[in-house]
Amino acid sequence: MSESRRGFLKASLTAAAAMAGSSPRAVFADQSSGRTADREPMRASVMAYSFHGLLKEGKMDVFGFLETCKYRYQLQAADLWNGFIVSTEEGYLQKVKDALDERELVVPNLAVDGAHIWVDDASARDKNYENALAHLKAGKILGARFVRIDAGGGAQDKEWSNEAFDHIVKRYQEYAQYAYDHGFKAGAEVHWGPEHYWPSMQKLYKAVNHPGFGICCHIGGWGGTPQEVDVADREAAPWVVHTHIDWTITEGPLVEKMTNLRNAGYQGFYSVEHHSAKAEYAEVAIQLSKVRAVLQSWRTGGTGASSYTSRLARPTGGADRPSELADPSQMM
Repeated sequence: MSESRRGFLKASLTAAAAMAGSSPRAVFADQSSGRTADREPMRASVMAYSFHGLLKEGKMDVFGFLETCKYRYQLQAADLWNGFIVSTEEGYLQKVKDALDERELVVPNLAVDGAHIWVDDASARDKNYENALAHLKAGKILGARFVRIDAGGGAQDKEWSNEAFDHIVKRYQEYAQYAYDHGFKAGAEVHWGPEHYWPSMQKLYKAVNHPGFGICCHIGGWGGTPQEVDVADREAAPWVVHTHIDWTITEGPLVEKMTNLRNAGYQGFYSVEHHSAKAEYAEVAIQLSKVRAVLQSWRTGGTGASSYTSRLARPTGGADRPSELADPSQMM
């Protein structure tokens, strides 16, 4: 063996011995900055709705989504949407749970459509209530950390009627108690109807007043002027337990919006959501890379801005929720 190879092997063995003797919470050096940071998993995830185009075409199911999260994007989490969950029967859910465990994936969120609390028709309310209970149980089986159930109400309304508000608060308190008893949280999303107006969401959060209740913030999704949206994102941050980050945010004020959450002590996942139903694998990868760049910068002592470069072009189809879905309660 040549002297150069002996020297290389000796140096490698010395380095390996040093690593073996280090703390289990190993540190790594960022080559660009020379700083070190704890080797914690980056809390990035992808919302399953991002692949609703592939789902509609029959090209992806929930198990394919889990494969995508783990092996295409090397994630530690799978942000689920019940559009991919074909049954709430325990046997089926256990298969999904087994697939999650095999891939060592956690579920930061289970987003539930078709279970919103307030509908004017009493029979429809009852049906949604049963669906909500079934999905809360599903959340427990799947190990979800948060189950999102919309508040409901008129799609264009900014406030709920007194009757609707009282009913919504009562149901959320019930859901939050179930979630709390089983180690997770349940709550609303900045999504549609009155819940996407900050004064109404603020009123709701304070009225529910339960440790098992939380908010999923679709960042920048509030109604109002740009200034009002910025205020809402910032003021809601302490109550947020999960996020959805769409294309307009990853191409725009991503660092600012993520920093709002970080400054508020946010402990959830930063989950990207794509809407165009076109080139989903590639477009999601772009969004995810932007979020990861901010997280990586934070891990190495940066502010997020140095690693974040905005793309100028938007994907064909835009970032808005699909216009062909007339019922906003069926939108993600």
